[in-house]
Formats: sequence, structure tokens, C-alpha cells
Amino acid sequence: MSHTVLVVDDDPAVLDAIASMLEDLGCTVLTAGSGPAALNQLRQNEEVAILVTDINMPGMDGHELAELARRDCPQLKILQLSGREPRRGGLPMIRKPFSFEDLARVMKQTVGVC
Repeated sequence: MSHTVLVVDDDPAVLDAIASMLEDLGCTVLTAGSGPAALNQLRQNEEVAILVTDINMPGMDGHELAELARRDCPQLKILQLSGREPRRGGLPMIRKPFSFEDLARVMKQTVGVC
């Protein structure tokens, strides 16, 4: 069963790479380049089950995005990504850079899908 994942990162190259990895894991992938764009995607796409978001983004960071997304979609599973930010709020996190195998393992362990 394919799950719909929304990936958010302000770096287009990183966004494309993560989206490609998730597609290879069998996920249906939507992308957004900012927190506000991600919230719009979530409001327009009720099938999104998982939010994978970078933490360090200009404007709205990944912590704020996760908090706002959870208000609108309490059942949403969230995985945060960062190369330098600390884990906060009890959400699962994977450190950048990561391999396909790392992402597959963390997705299975933390959100249980794809």
C-alpha cells in the first residue's frame, strides 16, 4: 500500500533527492519548498499521511511547521530532517546527510510505512 508523503525542504536539490528516495520506497510524494507552501499542500491534500520536513528553513522552521500541521491534522506522522538542529518536541529525526538505507530504516522504525 502506497502512502502519500509531503517532503519539505528549502534546498531544491535536497528536496528532489529525498523525494526520489521516498518514491523508490514506494511512497506517493508531494513536495514543498517552505513551511507556508507545505501547510497549503496539507490543506489541499487530505491523503497526506506523513510529513517529512527539514528543520532549518527561513521564515517558518520545521518545528513550527510540525506544530501547525499537527493542529490541522492530529493523525499526521512527522519525521524531521536536520544537519545541525537538535531534536525537539519528541518527534523522530534523521540527521543529514543520510543514505537511502538510512532513510528506509528510519521511515520503517519511526512512522511504520513505506
